[in-house]
Amino acid sequence: MTIRLYDTSSRQIRDFSPLRPGCVSIYLCGATVQAPPHIGHIRSGLNFDIMRRWFAYRGYDVTFVRNVTDIDDKIIAKSAELGRPWWAIGYENERAFGAAYDVLGCLPPDYEPRATGHVPEMVEMMRALIGGGHAYPADGNVYFDVRSYPGYLQLSNQELDQLLQPAGEGETGKRDPRDFALWKATKPGEPSWETPWGPGRPGWHLECSAMVRKYLGPAFDIHGGGIDLVFPHHENEIAQSKAYGDPFASYWVHNAWLTIGGEKMSKSLGNSVLVSEMVRRWRPIVLRYYLGTPHYRSAIDYSEAALAEAETAFARIEGFLQRGTEQAGEVPPAGSVPEDFAAAMDEDFGVPQALAAVHTTVRQGNAALAEGDKESLTALMAQVRAMLGVLGLDPLDPAWSGGGSRGAELTGVVDTLVALVLDQRQAARERKDYGTADAIRDQLKSAGLVIEDTPNGPRWELG
Repeated sequence: MTIRLYDTSSRQIRDFSPLRPGCVSIYLCGATVQAPPHIGHIRSGLNFDIMRRWFAYRGYDVTFVRNVTDIDDKIIAKSAELGRPWWAIGYENERAFGAAYDVLGCLPPDYEPRATGHVPEMVEMMRALIGGGHAYPADGNVYFDVRSYPGYLQLSNQELDQLLQPAGEGETGKRDPRDFALWKATKPGEPSWETPWGPGRPGWHLECSAMVRKYLGPAFDIHGGGIDLVFPHHENEIAQSKAYGDPFASYWVHNAWLTIGGEKMSKSLGNSVLVSEMVRRWRPIVLRYYLGTPHYRSAIDYSEAALAEAETAFARIEGFLQRGTEQAGEVPPAGSVPEDFAAAMDEDFGVPQALAAVHTTVRQGNAALAEGDKESLTALMAQVRAMLGVLGLDPLDPAWSGGGSRGAELTGVVDTLVALVLDQRQAARERKDYGTADAIRDQLKSAGLVIEDTPNGPRWELG
């Protein structure tokens, strides 16, 4: 068994070889918390949640770090726009991101550090980089000298002579316009921290190098993020960390965008779809299915029609498990997944191919249901649950089904109430009062319940 993954730095799929046998360390660039999350933001966290789950299934001890950028130009601009403290905006949106990850079933990170909590580590790195000739202070700013690091731009495969380095307001004193800010001098009304080079605040790139070093060490396995972070963010992380003397990441893994009409979903485009609004219209597990089942390196172009298709596809899986439970009782997940599912996941986390194995097993399970083959049904249900569990999509898992004694009590109460109404509907059917029977069915449907007439009597499920 070897997991293989696409490494952006080598531009090929490579065998995964951890630095420490049996362990994997992952750092994911997390949220910049100037606004609440849309589903495009959450795709990255969800993709890496699935990767993390697969590493754990394969027996690895996973350490997963996802940072929070709680100070940057965008947060400061939003603070000025709204007339609210920068830290209040950051904390409010950090909680919104946490709620979005939770509602879509993402496991919490082992560590979730904030940029503002690691200024001493940044100062230490800047001091060493200046001492080594890789950085210099100017007008209260501190810049990285890109010409001092020969490997600069290897990740993004650009030519230095053609480079246009993004720069923020107030970045004065650069020796070369392609140099990037490690530290930004304070401006009136902005938050600041004291350093040997004057008061200021972190540059975007330095914070990740400082935090990953603290929580995962100088060398770690996988650095992840959205494809838009390859340059400048990840390129600049590599330069400053390797110039500091750290081996840094062994593999670079990037997920593709979620787009709308072919454009990247972003706040600035005004086309964002907030998670908090989406989960009012779609079940969270359906959103997870929609966002998590395409390959992580494939773009998703958002549409309501595509989401509806995902809902229908997931309903086929969920319906099988529900009908199977009615016939065979509760069936726990199998201890292992089928070989074709495992092979797909081992090859660069091939979720679409793995999902094909799920649907094949569901079709076999439906055939066993129709034939009344309880032994085969039980085995197939166990396989489906095992596969869905790895993807974080098992609808019978307590995380989704409202498990626990309270959830079971509520389900029992609803079941009893619905049974009373269905008895009334059945009585109407027996006396051939089909108008009343249909009216009862329609009222249940408007309440969010779907009624299916089966040979064993009517059954209900949430619509």
